[in-house]
Amino acid sequence: MCGIVGIYGYDYAAQDIYDGLVTLQHRGQDAAGIATYDGKFHIRKDFGLVRDVFHTRHMQRLLGYAGLGHTRYATIGTGDAGEIQPFIGPAPYGVVLVHNGNLHNSHELKQEIFEKDHRLINSDSDGEVLLNMFTKALTKQNADGLKPQHIWKAVESVYKRAKGGYSVIAYIAKQGMVAFRDPHGIRPMVFGKRKVGLNTEYMIASESVALDILGFELIDDVANGEAIFIEEKTRKVFRKKISQKKFAPCVFEYVYFARPDSLMNKISVYKARLRMGKKLAKKIKKLNLDIDAVMPVPDSSRTAAFAIADELGLHYREGLIKNRYIGRTFIMPGQKIRKKSIRYKLNPMPLEIEGKNILLIDDSIVRGNTSRKIVEMVRATGAKKVYFASYSPPIISPNIYGIDIATREELIAHNASVEDVRKFIGADALIYGDLKDMFDSCVEGNPKIKDLDMSCFDGRYVTGDVTEELLEKQATSRCAEREVSDEDEPVAEDQLNLL
Repeated sequence: MCGIVGIYGYDYAAQDIYDGLVTLQHRGQDAAGIATYDGKFHIRKDFGLVRDVFHTRHMQRLLGYAGLGHTRYATIGTGDAGEIQPFIGPAPYGVVLVHNGNLHNSHELKQEIFEKDHRLINSDSDGEVLLNMFTKALTKQNADGLKPQHIWKAVESVYKRAKGGYSVIAYIAKQGMVAFRDPHGIRPMVFGKRKVGLNTEYMIASESVALDILGFELIDDVANGEAIFIEEKTRKVFRKKISQKKFAPCVFEYVYFARPDSLMNKISVYKARLRMGKKLAKKIKKLNLDIDAVMPVPDSSRTAAFAIADELGLHYREGLIKNRYIGRTFIMPGQKIRKKSIRYKLNPMPLEIEGKNILLIDDSIVRGNTSRKIVEMVRATGAKKVYFASYSPPIISPNIYGIDIATREELIAHNASVEDVRKFIGADALIYGDLKDMFDSCVEGNPKIKDLDMSCFDGRYVTGDVTEELLEKQATSRCAEREVSDEDEPVAEDQLNLL
């Protein structure tokens, strides 16, 4: 999962790109990059948060009226600096590209691109694979100036070869800006416009909140299987639906990743989480638990926790205070780092916890280690009882569309009962949201959506090309890229049964 931004303006674009990336920092904290164009490309990218990668001296060199930005959360690769986006290709004209998502046939594509297209992919990033496929298809058309039909053919070529979930933004030197989204629309992308005098500037981003912050009016989502081309000379916007496959955006965006103030696929993330909380509250009510206070595990669960407290007629309390300068533990690269950071990230308040029965609300339980540490902290702070509720269902399957859930073995709920998970995390009760409730909570915001990618929760992969062999291959490849210590080992099923 990454954050991407494209600005197509008339003056200095770098500041807007920077501000957009800061807004999307929650989507990736490994690295960041910006590329701009003013007759030649200028690029700055490095490991770290946006604020640490870009200083005044760097921003002064990022000249140009158009550019792209990327904040990285790695789901593939070895962590080499060569994998940081944006990527630049020399032909045709010169192309810079950023992407969000994951190609599950990237290894095969790298080999094919080398053997058939005679191009070397010099990193393990899917972004470089997409860049080479796209530019190769453009170059084959041998056009003196790119027209919309050339863009459509190039994007169609990518669709035929690339498998997975992805959103892409590219700027072609002196030709225009291109954006396209995978045929099922798994990964999100929106675009908008802003009037500056008599001119209209355009912005493309992963989430609508980036447009809001910079004063851009939301035009629309980039549809599944759709390409957009903003032509340089006329600044006309051309749109074409190239693939007609079923729309199935990622449900995990609404559960966890996206900011609550974003509107994605015409669904409010905030409202979706509110509805998930209300539905979960009805399930909790039937258990007749003795609860003194409802408490969120900050930050993404706060919206649902409000709804649950309201529905149950209970006190809502902030008892876990988050250090906002510590990153999101789920998207840290190794379990050892995750475990260490939990205590630094959250500090319990005894005044709100001591002597009380606390209902903790979280968005999900992935590996279980974070949940276990939180329950231990709250209990050690003096809670009489600690109940734990996840407003999403048990995560039982890997995700190969851009979320770093690579193996079943690292998922605590895989082949384990709710009772097994409850024992492992040490809660007095454990309540999960239902699959149907999660689905309904999202599509209520946009009834035109008839399907969602919920592969983490139901094991069904919407692209229809994911086999057991592919899952095993992906798991082996991803595990080989991680540095795993004894402490990092996922919880085995036999360990669960001993608890």
